[in-house]
Amino acid sequence: MKLVSYLKEGHDQLAILENNLLYDTDLLHSEMPSSMMMFLTYWEDNYELALKLHQAILDDRIGREKGFPLSGADLLSPVPFPSSCRDGYAFRQHVAAARRNRKVPMLPEFDQYPVFYFTNHHGVQGPGPVMCMPDHFKKLDFELEVAIVISKLGRNIPAEEADEYIGGLMIMNDLSARTLQSEEMLLNLGPAKGKDFATAIGPWLVTLDELEQFEVPAKEGHVGKNWNLKMTCAINGIQVSEGNLSDMDWTFAELVERASYGATLYPGDIIGSGTVGTGCFLELNGTGKLQDENYQEQWLQQGDVIEMEVEGLGKLVNTIEKEEGDFSILQKKKTS
Repeated sequence: MKLVSYLKEGHDQLAILENNLLYDTDLLHSEMPSSMMMFLTYWEDNYELALKLHQAILDDRIGREKGFPLSGADLLSPVPFPSSCRDGYAFRQHVAAARRNRKVPMLPEFDQYPVFYFTNHHGVQGPGPVMCMPDHFKKLDFELEVAIVISKLGRNIPAEEADEYIGGLMIMNDLSARTLQSEEMLLNLGPAKGKDFATAIGPWLVTLDELEQFEVPAKEGHVGKNWNLKMTCAINGIQVSEGNLSDMDWTFAELVERASYGATLYPGDIIGSGTVGTGCFLELNGTGKLQDENYQEQWLQQGDVIEMEVEGLGKLVNTIEKEEGDFSILQKKKTS
């Protein structure tokens, strides 16, 4: 089942997507909520009812006249107002390549425990324009990821039980301003300003029942569901990245276990996978320069169109745009 949030009369509206038609949840049944956050808050009851309504759509017991074209909707992030947003570091291939490109050894700690950072949950958006300030354009990057949303309150959740707390999967683009990021991380803090301006998620939430056919075992020594889903990213119609969600070393279940240790997870919390191998310009540029010292780096520019596609999860499309004004915090750096 695919769940969409779109803008309706100034507020977020939840709908079920089927055959390119959107069916507002609250119009399908009087007990269904109209927003994703209410749906997640009372997940167990709402999910079972939504599955029945979705089946009724598939069986034509709910007619097409109850829906309207997806093309006419102003899509938001599937979870428009997440209660938090964490991003993991789950793909060993990406971490190893990035460190190799910097000519530093792989961190043995990567294989010992999963890690994540908190990003700005107010910066989460859906498809459409991504507004950037001048400093963001200094090595502006994409990151090809998949994210989950928590659908049940939990604390100290063992990895063996953690998949029960996952509402579904979504494509995630962790936009990154690399110059800002690299400067602040010299002080062993961050990423913060290099990441907090935008995180694009969408185009919809796909519940786990629809992904059963893609399930594969977790890697040896790991616990939790994994999915064989091809992941690609194209910039202005040219593919630059390709990977697979099954390449995750640390599973979402293990990330949930780590995140919930001594901390309560809430419905609406988002957790990203981290970047898939080849899934950002930082890695691609580093690999290119390692192989050819004359390699020309590529970064996102104003007007660029980013298309992220994940098998079973749809296509997330964003366009880079420039905000008005020339204010720069990089120019405010003090020098000795």
